Amino acid sequence: MATAGTADTRPEIDAALARRLIDTQFPQWAGLPLELLDPAGSDHVIYRLGKELSVRLPRHVGAIGQARKEFEWLPRLAPHLPLAIPVPVGVGEPDFGYPWPWAVSRWLDGEVATVEALADSSRAAIELAQFLAALQRFMPEGIPAETIRDDLTGRPLSDRDSVTRLAIAQVDSAFDAAAMTELWDAALSAPGWDRSPVWFHGDFHTGNLLTVNARLSAVIDFGGLGIGDPACDLVIAFTLMTAGSRDAFRDALGVDDATWMRGRGWALTTALSAYTAYAAVNPQVAAQATRQITEALTG
Repeated sequence: MATAGTADTRPEIDAALARRLIDTQFPQWAGLPLELLDPAGSDHVIYRLGKELSVRLPRHVGAIGQARKEFEWLPRLAPHLPLAIPVPVGVGEPDFGYPWPWAVSRWLDGEVATVEALADSSRAAIELAQFLAALQRFMPEGIPAETIRDDLTGRPLSDRDSVTRLAIAQVDSAFDAAAMTELWDAALSAPGWDRSPVWFHGDFHTGNLLTVNARLSAVIDFGGLGIGDPACDLVIAFTLMTAGSRDAFRDALGVDDATWMRGRGWALTTALSAYTAYAAVNPQVAAQATRQITEALTG
């Protein structure tokens, strides 16, 4: 995480920089070819290193804690989860003018999950519910729970109130502002999570799911990993699923009404954030966000 006062500078990242970082810090991989993954994510520049590895360099301060977080927690989580997750093999250090830690992980084969392939699949919905249930059950041995929460505390939905209301006003011509406001008010008013804190992925949407032969195979990008209210992970029900598969997902996960309502709130606010940031420059993101808003309003 960025410390207070850290500027949100975006360093220049190219293959020459990545090559120098790898060759000096991980000389055992110096001879492997380096290929830019394009399009990469919004948080990282990603290179494939040889056939077995990937290199992820954060683009901005909001992503700089991910390399060390994943290196610490993903090997502990992996044996408990029913889908593959990244296997970190090294954390690189700042050098050559690049200011932040960066990651090397095992390459995961697969295609990014799509609505077209999986939206109506109750099987996929249940598999995702089983993944989240397993994640929520995880409790590492020998580490005090309060220590974990200090390191991985999630933000409450209420923290997004002002930015969400501003976004609703900005997109009034494209969506039903009254309906969005009604949903947002209901989500904020819903009873909070009153059970023991559980683990959540924190960025659980289609872009972070991989498939092989049209079957779910892996979950990636655990930068938002934390402990607390799992409602944020219900976003997947509104990014990927239709009404029928969403019902199967909810039943399999056993989600109560209050948590479901908070999940709809998370789906609305994250979709509005994506829409206002990218609608004018990225039609694909605009379409995805539009679908998410529509499905969140549907419930």
